[in-house]
Amino acid sequence: MALIVKKFGGSSVATPEKIFNIVNRVLRDKKDEDKIVIVVSAMGDTTDDLVSLAKQITSHPYGREMDMLLSTGEQISIALMAMAFAEKGHKAISMTGPQAGIQSSAAFGKGRILNVDPKRVFNALDEGNVVIVAGFQGITDIGDIATLGRGGSDTTAVALAGAMKADICEIFTDVDGVYSTDPRVAPNAIKLKEVTYGEMLEMARLGAGVMQPRAVEMGHRYGVPIHVRSTFTDEEGTIIREEYTMSGQDYAITGVADDTNAAKISLIHVEDKPGVAHQIFKALADKNVDVDMIVQGTHNKTTGVTNIVFTVLQDDVVLAKEVLEELRKTIHIDEIHIDEDVAKVSVVGAGMLGTPGVASRMFGILGKENINIEIISTSEISITCLVNKDRVKDAVRAIHDNFFIDGRG
Repeated sequence: MALIVKKFGGSSVATPEKIFNIVNRVLRDKKDEDKIVIVVSAMGDTTDDLVSLAKQITSHPYGREMDMLLSTGEQISIALMAMAFAEKGHKAISMTGPQAGIQSSAAFGKGRILNVDPKRVFNALDEGNVVIVAGFQGITDIGDIATLGRGGSDTTAVALAGAMKADICEIFTDVDGVYSTDPRVAPNAIKLKEVTYGEMLEMARLGAGVMQPRAVEMGHRYGVPIHVRSTFTDEEGTIIREEYTMSGQDYAITGVADDTNAAKISLIHVEDKPGVAHQIFKALADKNVDVDMIVQGTHNKTTGVTNIVFTVLQDDVVLAKEVLEELRKTIHIDEIHIDEDVAKVSVVGAGMLGTPGVASRMFGILGKENINIEIISTSEISITCLVNKDRVKDAVRAIHDNFFIDGRG
């Protein structure tokens, strides 16, 4: 007997026919004593359609009411899938995130799972049901629905798997695993048989859309193996786990990621005194604006001002600008420049720790391609460059093929 959590994304449940395909697959693979929990996203482009609908009403489509709207997409999917199981003669029950015991912070649009109490899910499984849970949503301490941000259904699935001590969490998607980069950008991309939580977390954080960062964090926290695989084939995908089970790595890096959902904000001539940076970034944090790649200029003794540059998600640009304009009432900032024509390109890999020269090699590749670097940031296992959005795909291809194809290592 195994307890398995399976997650299916929007493209996998886009039509009734695809929903029946999932039901048939689950029933075909299910052993008699297996207990199955399925987490689903909204059908196809439903979430995008709901966002578009909201934008026809308001220029500020975020907050509590936006989450009330967006959470309905997953509820359509779970009800239809439960009906499909019933049509095939198997007991099934649908549950919203709150009904499944998923408790969230009140950061609307970016809720974090605080706790999971899966008692009702266990009870339904014991009654012989396949349980279908709405991804992407939880409930706050005062009973409001909060959504979990992009890719939040992944987080729902892994959090449930962890809380229930599942044997494995399977993430079914429209690709057959985790690749060294997006195969649509670099046709020579290599499918990875396994990757560590740390590497996958960096790749997800830096733009690899196959997994949400918080989902990987949950997997690491609970020690749940995550199998990323295709909805449409039976092939093995990529296992995300604590450490490699195969000895040796063939390449200095594990993958190349890019993120076009970025904007650069430059604060020009900010008063340079203790506490100002704290005021700026606390104000942004209080509004749940994610900030990355922070660079502060050198102190100008003559004028007493400095420049601060950082990146935010494009989704947060309007909110970030509102926060910063409000700050100008109490902090001296000459100008606020916002550039949305930027993107991040990153290399990731634990192998970088013992391989000198990865940074210089990456910078050399970009230089040869005549791609200018605006900001650089690093971690122990990643290097990220901010470049012009129009050239980011060129950057990905050039870096990937040099490390994985031309240079072999």
